[in-house]
Amino acid sequence: MIIFAFRTLVHYSLHLILPGFIAYKFYRQSWKHVWLILLSTMLVDLDHLFASPIFDPNRCSIGFHLLHSYPAILIYFIMLIPSKTRLVAIGLVLHMMTDFLDCCLFKLLQ
Repeated sequence: MIIFAFRTLVHYSLHLILPGFIAYKFYRQSWKHVWLILLSTMLVDLDHLFASPIFDPNRCSIGFHLLHSYPAILIYFIMLIPSKTRLVAIGLVLHMMTDFLDCCLFKLLQ
């Protein structure tokens, strides 16, 4: 139970606090706006609605859900190149890195 709580704390801290830190550190003039953009990329989790069950704490999102697939992740990295899509891409890549870390932590703590 404690391991699951730790994993959940790390996961959601990385989803919420890390984007805020990056927004403040690198986009100080408009950090609140940037943070909202980065947080909005969590909408990528809507692909969980097509899975059964919708939430499974023992399932790794990476490679399972459509928007968490390896081709999608490749597109997110390509989106880092143009400046117009960079902020959204940063949020998506951070999201995928967080979910990947969650998968690794789960396997490590099992």
